[in-house]
Amino acid sequence: MTAATPPQTSTQDAAPRRGRRIAAWVAIGLALLVIGGIGGAMSAANQWAQRDALDPDSTGPAGTRALAEILRDHGVEVRVARDRASATEALGTGPATLVLPDAPALSDDALADLAARATDVVLVEPRARTLNLLLTGSAPAGVAPDTAIEPGCDIEDAVRAGAVAPGAVYSGSDGCYPVDDAFGLLVDGADGGRVFAVDARPLFTNEHLAENGNAALAANLMGRHPLVVWYVPSPADTDLADTNPSLGDLTPPWVSAVVVLLLLAGIAAGVWRGRRFGPLVAERLPVTVRASETTEGRARLYARAGDPLHAADRLRIGSLRRIAALLGLAGNAAAPEIADAAAGRAGLDRRTVRGILIDDIPRGDADLVALSTRLRDLEDAVRTAVRPERNPR
Repeated sequence: MTAATPPQTSTQDAAPRRGRRIAAWVAIGLALLVIGGIGGAMSAANQWAQRDALDPDSTGPAGTRALAEILRDHGVEVRVARDRASATEALGTGPATLVLPDAPALSDDALADLAARATDVVLVEPRARTLNLLLTGSAPAGVAPDTAIEPGCDIEDAVRAGAVAPGAVYSGSDGCYPVDDAFGLLVDGADGGRVFAVDARPLFTNEHLAENGNAALAANLMGRHPLVVWYVPSPADTDLADTNPSLGDLTPPWVSAVVVLLLLAGIAAGVWRGRRFGPLVAERLPVTVRASETTEGRARLYARAGDPLHAADRLRIGSLRRIAALLGLAGNAAAPEIADAAAGRAGLDRRTVRGILIDDIPRGDADLVALSTRLRDLEDAVRTAVRPERNPR
């Protein structure tokens, strides 16, 4: 007995479809590239020259380009120094105000030396280390309410500017814009020059400079001398040693060799155990498959699934179909009807026959083999009762 698989599409028909799929994906990729290029060009055309926050060359909302231009309009020269050497050189040309953001890449000695070269120092958005270094005894003390606060001091620069919303506040001995025991502007007038500390982000950036007395306060603090040296720190501008140790520095020397050995072992294992698909083989269709091969294949699948009940159901369905044909029953006869008819014709116990054909549940392979034998014996008994002259046994 043989079974023929249904006709399948030949490799000649599949080739054009594969080509169309590849062409579709290529078209999609090209479309994405074109759209991305157009979007990038539009973004570059409309992008502002924004750099880091508080950068005097940035025209973005967080930049301070507007403040730098105001100072220049008032006759104050603004020099932007992006490394400590340039800032030191500019401060040596005469009286100058140093605008100093927080610079975590510089050591305490470097910060102190840079500040000592300036006449005035304006600390914009300082952190605790910078505050304690240049304004001894001061520290961050929270944030002020989002309302304008009067200066509340006798420092002329703040009095002429008027009320501002200072943002962060700092604890210290002297200052303006008081909030409880802290100040929005710290002032230290030691050694003839002055050191100011203020949160510049809500006051001096482009998006907030026109609010309240922000512009006037910034111009008063930074425009006291003809030169402003605005230092813009970067992680690369550092005098600290071993600031970024590598993974090799943090591990023992033998770890690198072991990692390389494990990688080589993994590659070798992949090559050794890897499975590669061979070339496609054209096969003439339709293909005729022996019934015994399909039966054995299905049996192996049932055995691998470990489901004896499903396999028993398939055996019972075949036995019921053959017994119904022997007894001349209709093709739509129910299983209990077939079992009762078989028991009556073969002279067997009805409950036993129903157990064989319907009720008994195999628990394992041994039960499945025993059930197969009982189904075969039942079929032989029915065949003997119906056609005794044709019984092979």
